[in-house]
Amino acid sequence: MCAKETTNFKRLTPEEWENAWQQHWKKAQLDYELPINKSEEHKFLSEKRTPEKEKERLERITQEFEMGFKKLGKLGPAVTIFGSARFKPGEPYYELSRETGKAFAKAGFTVLTGGGPGAMEAANRGANEAGGPNYGLNIILPKEQAPNPYVTESFEFNYFFIRKVMLVKYSCAYIVMPGGLGTLDELFEAATLIQCNKIGPFPLILVGGKFWKGLRDFVAFMAEEGVFSPEEIGFSRIVETPEEAIEMVLAGLPQDFKESLNPL
Repeated sequence: MCAKETTNFKRLTPEEWENAWQQHWKKAQLDYELPINKSEEHKFLSEKRTPEKEKERLERITQEFEMGFKKLGKLGPAVTIFGSARFKPGEPYYELSRETGKAFAKAGFTVLTGGGPGAMEAANRGANEAGGPNYGLNIILPKEQAPNPYVTESFEFNYFFIRKVMLVKYSCAYIVMPGGLGTLDELFEAATLIQCNKIGPFPLILVGGKFWKGLRDFVAFMAEEGVFSPEEIGFSRIVETPEEAIEMVLAGLPQDFKESLNPL
């Protein structure tokens, strides 16, 4: 399944990029940030960091880690599927994510997502339709992120970094669908951990060659500028179909791990 052709794609000039930054990003308070009175980040930056307050924060962090370990520690072999929260049912990338979730569930994997709408919902929906277990690790945000109705169970996190630890710790592969800043954050964190030998072997797979072409071209440009070495350029595999992604994941698993899978 392929995305529809984009016929009016327009590359931004430096001036257009600057104008967009001035209009949307220069503001001290963006309209989609967490409300000030509920934001842990705002409290962290604005309040005096006394030892007592730091201890309270550490306790909250520890409790959230403990919750994640308790809830996810007994999962079977799992893959994490990332992607944009903005795709709608019937759109090409939504349906591609749905087929990907379904295919991995049928292959015997538990499907993990960020638990929200869009590509995350689609992956959970596909796994649900296949009859496979799937979980949403939801982050509390004012827009776009509410638990979708297809998860077997949803776990709520306040801290992005704890949530990402859980998605890495309990997954044997990252499957990255087309997405925006949040998806790129998760993609590059995984790539950095692999590059620095903090995790691995760990398949990192991008689905949708047309969408990821721009990333591939930008990495080539960065290599020309000297910030990528030749062996770091292909840090992720780009595939077109869920079947290709499954084949790659299975190829890298130990035999006893493969035998623990229960295909549906």
